[in-house]
Amino acid sequence: MAKKFDVITFGRSSIDLYSQNIGSPFNDIQGFDAFVGGSPLNIAVGCARLGVKTSLLTAVGDDKVGEFIVNFLDREGVNTDCVPIKDTARSSAVVLGIEPPDRFPLVFYRDNAADSQVDIDDVDRANIPEHRILLINGTAMNMEPSRSATFYAAEVAGKNNVGVVLDLDFRADQWHDYRAYGITMRAVLPRVKIAIGTEEEILAATMENTSQVTIKDQQISAPEIKGDIDGSIERLLATGIETLIVKRGKDGASIYGTDGARQDVPGFPVDILNILGAGDAFASGFLYGVLQGWDLYKACRMGNASGAHVVTQKGCANFMPTLKESLDFIEKNGGF
Repeated sequence: MAKKFDVITFGRSSIDLYSQNIGSPFNDIQGFDAFVGGSPLNIAVGCARLGVKTSLLTAVGDDKVGEFIVNFLDREGVNTDCVPIKDTARSSAVVLGIEPPDRFPLVFYRDNAADSQVDIDDVDRANIPEHRILLINGTAMNMEPSRSATFYAAEVAGKNNVGVVLDLDFRADQWHDYRAYGITMRAVLPRVKIAIGTEEEILAATMENTSQVTIKDQQISAPEIKGDIDGSIERLLATGIETLIVKRGKDGASIYGTDGARQDVPGFPVDILNILGAGDAFASGFLYGVLQGWDLYKACRMGNASGAHVVTQKGCANFMPTLKESLDFIEKNGGF
């Protein structure tokens, strides 16, 4: 039986305040542009702009920021019927600097975050069986009740022929203990068909020893994670997932199957303005390809094109490419 929707993404949503002063140190920022963000929201918008019928399962507070977020989603054509308002919580916010080529400091405001209050009842109301793919998110599992709700959503999906994709999304300062992130990811992975992450996120998902972590910059809580990436990839594949996609930035992506074989998918060379949101753009392009029945190489190539578009922009969801933009970009840069 045909599904009503293509994709439902589950997790963070926020107002994102981006520096208007490109290249200025964070302390010298004079003003901010108001966009929206949060990895699952970005992916939902990216999918919608590509023509995918998309829902977002998140929550907002009973506040003007929540109205701002939902209004944007409605304009983009994302189904917001499963976005509850949490009266006792607040909509999330993120403040971001842009210092190309390699510094993009950000500060999360997620104390009592509404999107962390999504519960099992909210999952039931989201009608996950009406979707072809459920995308779940690492940060949504950092606390209750959204952690149990995510596991439940994956369980419902598995019982109803809904493919589960995990965006590893490791945000170090959102976890009380780095090891808790790895334990949680390894617990949910047996319910997942495809996992997507960077090398750092894959290492974090297999991390057991906090001595493997150092903090490079307290301002942005960015960890430097050490370890055997090949061993970590092998360990994640052993959880039962069918495919692991490793995002490699300007170098594109790598596809790993259950046999551990690696297939590299080249990226597209562009001048980078802002890397924030590039991984989310990749996920939306990749999901579009999967939904079209493309092979994984072609789907990743589409993801790379979406990511390349976003790194030339100064925001995330607000700058996701349309289908025409992505296909034109690919055609001009060597094709699939």
